[in-house]
Amino acid sequence: MRISVPARTFASLKLHRNYRLYFSGQLVSQAGTWLQSAAQAWLVLQLTHSAVALGFLVFWQFGPYAILGLFGGAITDMLDARKMLTATQIALAIGASLLAALTLAHVITVWEIDVIAATRGTILVFNNPSRQALIVQMVGRDELPNAIALNSSVANATRILGPGIGGILIATFGVGICFAINAASFIAVIIALLAMRPDEMFPIDRSRASRSVVRNLREGLAYSIQTPQVFVVLGVLLVISIFGINFSVLLPLLASRTLHSGAEIFGLLTACFGAGALIGALLSASIGRTGWLIVLGAGGLFSLSELILAPLSSLPACIALLMTTGICYTLYTSNSNSMVQLAAPGALQGRVAGLYSYIFAGSSPVGALLVGWLSARGGTELAFLVAGSAGIIIVLTAAAWIRLTNTPGMPNFETVVPARIQETAS
Repeated sequence: MRISVPARTFASLKLHRNYRLYFSGQLVSQAGTWLQSAAQAWLVLQLTHSAVALGFLVFWQFGPYAILGLFGGAITDMLDARKMLTATQIALAIGASLLAALTLAHVITVWEIDVIAATRGTILVFNNPSRQALIVQMVGRDELPNAIALNSSVANATRILGPGIGGILIATFGVGICFAINAASFIAVIIALLAMRPDEMFPIDRSRASRSVVRNLREGLAYSIQTPQVFVVLGVLLVISIFGINFSVLLPLLASRTLHSGAEIFGLLTACFGAGALIGALLSASIGRTGWLIVLGAGGLFSLSELILAPLSSLPACIALLMTTGICYTLYTSNSNSMVQLAAPGALQGRVAGLYSYIFAGSSPVGALLVGWLSARGGTELAFLVAGSAGIIIVLTAAAWIRLTNTPGMPNFETVVPARIQETAS
């Protein structure tokens, strides 16, 4: 029976009640998250007028991930992912509430923003791999690429809604209201997690998960290094993440420094990037499969679009390029995520997913400081130029390596993991 493109696009939502609950909760919560992200960056820029200070904000937010991120996946494989995710969402809500209270009381300082950002980053060490592991438990492997793409569609639909509304709210009421709305938005996802039916989850074989965090970490790293598909995808992701995925620093600077505009234009630029990213996520969901052509092609086009964006100083041109960049961004990130997770057997799901999250988020401190420094030296023009060039070089290098070594599209699990868990990867 042939499945239409629209049916493929929303397959995970139609087939799985638990995922519908999760998707609905995320739709509300992610809108608040993007609202806070935009407001927080704008607040630091208002307080300091410094690109370096903005880079340090991102550094503190993701710094804990760079130090502790590898342990998050190892711990996730030892615990219940849904319970862990519920706990981290409650903790994130408390942090957002504190940020709102300090800002609305007009006593907030930069160091307090950085401390709260660092605390949030520590919570994300456990939140991100738990979320990745829970997705495969909610939908199984058949719909995993579709569910990951739909997850990206939520993040990017709210990326449009959050900063777009955020720009208006910041200009009208100030940043404090944005933090308060984010704190309230966590209620939706917490209720959704508590309402799930554990008996409808796809079982995960945890028989190989050790009670030793260090041993679990070592097994996850060994598997990722020995599996060509995972190793190459993560290597490309590392370079693109460090140099290219730094929009929380670049977009405020693009609005304020390059385009000489205010919060409304910052919100517009972020929303336009999010609109493109949403289109890319829906395209990825409708495809429902992944492969080297999609992953490296999207990664190369994403980097090329940043390279073209570098010399632009016209608002209409920046909007058009940011939408294109957004499309390629989500096609790349959702498909690289799917490729890594499909390569991971169930017993190693949390660890491999945690390693992906570690590289994606843990590279942000270095990337943020680098982009802040480059922008201080040569503006966003230099930052985008370096980002695009680095991305194109690593994509071409990976493509050449795959061609020379004849790296398969999927790994041979038999050479890496015991036969008794091979069925989890089918």
